[in-house]
Amino acid sequence: MINIVFGANFLLGLLIILGVLILYFLRSVRPELSRDEDIFFTTLGLIYGAILIIHGWRLDPILLFSQVLLVSLVLAAGWENIRLRGLIAAKLKKK
Repeated sequence: MINIVFGANFLLGLLIILGVLILYFLRSVRPELSRDEDIFFTTLGLIYGAILIIHGWRLDPILLFSQVLLVSLVLAAGWENIRLRGLIAAKLKKK
């Protein structure tokens, strides 16, 4: 039985899915910023987001809070990584 509850776990799973889909579609928008390993991380993010959506109702509040912190850190590190890739690409383009 699949039990999907529209709560914090649903929003968190949706947030991680949207984040990794942005990483995936970066290949179409700015191909100079994409890397081959982004496909791997996108796949893992989609699986992780689906698990949070489907089985997140089982999380205790402290475990849900730890998942919120984890997703926040991963999205912030991913944003920083993409930004740094852009700076490196701009620096290489100048030379």
